[in-house]
Amino acid sequence: MLDLTINPQGLESALACAKEKNIIIPTLEQMCHPEKIPAAIKEKLSSVGLWDLDPINLFRISWKNEPAASGGAWGGVNHIELPSSLTGVDARIVLLVGKWFPTGAHKVGAAFGCLAPRLVTGQFDPRRQKAVWPSTGNYCRGGAYDSNLLGCESIAILPEGMSQERFDWLSKVAGETIKTPGSESNVKEIFDKCWELRKSGDDIMIFNQFDDMGNYLWHYTVTGRAMAELIESLSDDAQKHFRGVVLSTGSGGTLASGDYLKQHFANVKVAACEALQCPTLLNNGFGAHRIEGIGDKHVPWVHNVRNTDMVIAVDDEVPMNLIRLFNEPAGIEALKENGVPAGIAENLHLLGISSVANMISAVKFAKYYELGADDVVLTVATDSMEMYQSRLAELTEEKGEYDARDAAYSRGMLAATTIDNMEELGYYDRKRIHNLKYYTWIEQQGMAFEDIQAQWYDESYWTNVQQLAPEVDRLINEFNAKTGLLEG
Repeated sequence: MLDLTINPQGLESALACAKEKNIIIPTLEQMCHPEKIPAAIKEKLSSVGLWDLDPINLFRISWKNEPAASGGAWGGVNHIELPSSLTGVDARIVLLVGKWFPTGAHKVGAAFGCLAPRLVTGQFDPRRQKAVWPSTGNYCRGGAYDSNLLGCESIAILPEGMSQERFDWLSKVAGETIKTPGSESNVKEIFDKCWELRKSGDDIMIFNQFDDMGNYLWHYTVTGRAMAELIESLSDDAQKHFRGVVLSTGSGGTLASGDYLKQHFANVKVAACEALQCPTLLNNGFGAHRIEGIGDKHVPWVHNVRNTDMVIAVDDEVPMNLIRLFNEPAGIEALKENGVPAGIAENLHLLGISSVANMISAVKFAKYYELGADDVVLTVATDSMEMYQSRLAELTEEKGEYDARDAAYSRGMLAATTIDNMEELGYYDRKRIHNLKYYTWIEQQGMAFEDIQAQWYDESYWTNVQQLAPEVDRLINEFNAKTGLLEG
């Protein structure tokens, strides 16, 4: 559960730090509705770059940022709708776009969701403690970014096999970066490093996205509401024909948006996708894969499995082919020649590797349920290709220059997407997946047995977390009032 107990001594230190560094904390409500941000803050943001290390950019943690590198305001929910000429299905497949968050990925929001409650309660002392961010990529970038804005030291932990761009970026923002063995699916090695740091005697606080309910709450409140608003904006019929949301498991946080959507739209299904090379949910499997951003070999503590209706596994060879189709000149030209509008074909760089995997999963979902032209499926483009240019270069070195024949092969691979490696979940299928939490979280990480039981049997377990958003916002407003910075 999310602990909001006040630590008076730590709170005084956090307030002093905020006053010194001119830090104002945004509320979850303001992230959902940027129009509620004070005018003075909007004015300051008009001259600040989206990725600038300026505390004012905390107010840009929103799905609604204007797509601009600097000085942008806000608008509707950033998204891209993919045409059937690309997807091969009649259904409307719509992706929320994460590129226009600071750091270029929505994980900066999840990191805020974990950090802010501990900061405004005084549980985390930014003057005394280091913030530790275990991740397979974007979350530790988001955490290091938030930490930098808040003026505290950070330690980023991620596997050594992640893209070079991540390490290059972290070298400029994080206080320290620790590389753990393996690649995307080696999450246990990250957890082992966390235990090592706990036992070191250093004064640290670990913000573990995989078990921190602040991650769940942020996505339930901010991403869930953004998705609902997007559906309502697409058309009058979209609300009646909204069929499902399809999301990579990753930390499990984004799947919390599905809990929100199920409470607001009838008959919506939630599908969790993963790499076929590491089919943990599909058949308790394990292995390495290349879909960066969806760390696995375990079921995240914050994943409400009772609300998951389907599991979809994607062969990582498909997104690794499609990122070339979507980004190489020959691929973009081939898409346009085959009916994909230029405005779409020239903007598919908005989809990073895991985003493409999400898109493929949404196509499989639409084919499985035989969805028609009025039906809508949502998914998320967590990040863009900005952090994966080195992967494109590696593929060119391995396979040669990408040409029209390669583009035809890639298009054929997408067209050949089938309903294999999918499972529609019944009660005991869900329970099987939920029970996998025991080995990671009870045996290895020391969570309470009573809590894993409550997650499954106590209906109020998840709703109690969902209802904390107003209390978190109240604490944020009190914190800001005590700094006096809004009055200035």
